[in-house]
Amino acid sequence: MTIRTYHILFVYFCVILAANGQIEKSISLKNPSFEGVPHDARNPEGWSSCGVGSTPDILPGPWGVYQKPTEGNTYLGLITREKNDWEAIEQRLKVPLKKHSCYTFQVDLALSPSYAGYSKPVVFRVWAGLTSCSRDKLIAQSPRIDHIEWKTYDFMFATEQNSYKYIIIEAYYAQPTLTYYRGNILVDNISVFKPCDRA
Repeated sequence: MTIRTYHILFVYFCVILAANGQIEKSISLKNPSFEGVPHDARNPEGWSSCGVGSTPDILPGPWGVYQKPTEGNTYLGLITREKNDWEAIEQRLKVPLKKHSCYTFQVDLALSPSYAGYSKPVVFRVWAGLTSCSRDKLIAQSPRIDHIEWKTYDFMFATEQNSYKYIIIEAYYAQPTLTYYRGNILVDNISVFKPCDRA
């Protein structure tokens, strides 16, 4: 066979794999660095609140939070409260997370030492949902975020038997805890959801 013939066969093979869904592409988010005008109690463009009293903040500026963003001009602030409720936002994915698939992603996280008294460390969680605001599968949970400087965290998850159309990101109480408390987490620069490298 000639080199040209090998090239044609390779392209044909890739087209067949893509048609059968065996070549997975990265899934990007709308507004992954939470760009917007700094404001308290406002969703960044492309994101919606999940839950009563779930009013995230676009930072820096409001509530005495002044850390610089890691990407762009703004980032997201989420809090937990002492009455067993916490803030969460969701986004419908442009392309669903495929079932029986593995993905990786990164996100930058930090703690604000002030945040109007909501200053204790919490954890960052991500859920995959079948419908709007449904927490069907926990796909990522950070350790307790107690550092003021930004750090990048890497996550890997598998979807198992379902395809998911939504993701929810939220602040949650660091475990174990005997009481609910006022805490915060700062979130910036979520990467694409990238298919895991195959062995």
